[in-house]
Amino acid sequence: MKRLLAVFVLIANGDIAHAETAFYKAGQAKSAVCAGCHGPDGNSMMPMFPKIAELDAGYISRQLQAFREGQRQDPVMAPMAAALSDEDIRDIAAFFSAQKRTLDIPAAPPEVVARGEVLFRGGEGVSVPACAGCHGARGDGMPQAGYPYLRGQHADYVAKQLRDFKSGARNTDAAKMMRTTAAQMTEEEINAVAQYICGLE
Repeated sequence: MKRLLAVFVLIANGDIAHAETAFYKAGQAKSAVCAGCHGPDGNSMMPMFPKIAELDAGYISRQLQAFREGQRQDPVMAPMAAALSDEDIRDIAAFFSAQKRTLDIPAAPPEVVARGEVLFRGGEGVSVPACAGCHGARGDGMPQAGYPYLRGQHADYVAKQLRDFKSGARNTDAAKMMRTTAAQMTEEEINAVAQYICGLE
């Protein structure tokens, strides 16, 4: 009985692996339209467009669905996502999540980056919790909880998202966690954290 069960497990795992490979290959073919902004491997060369390489596939899928349904607003992404089916989203997410993210060298002075590290790891009093609490000590995120991978993300993009959360322009965060946090952050703190995140190793 145990041997039979083991065979079923191996077959099931083989089916899953085969399906994931098929999704990846389909996503690679469908990702060409994404490459113009995000790069062919998800490592955007333009600071205003996010790196999506190595993001959890579930997170990528949820963001694309939010853009498609109008829950998350963006003049570039909304029309791009509008044309995607659920299958397209699954495949594209599978492809980009399997890519390796490249790291940037922070452009800010060392003291700014050091300030960002303090905020990222320890927060600021009771009003600004440590980013590491949800996004991990190395910025690897917590996929099971829906917290994204941040390490190596463009500083300009991180800062913009924090400002959007602060203003309420971005409002898809669960329980208003990011909006509540960003609302308490100064511009100096936003820039410092963004610079630290982009160089996280």
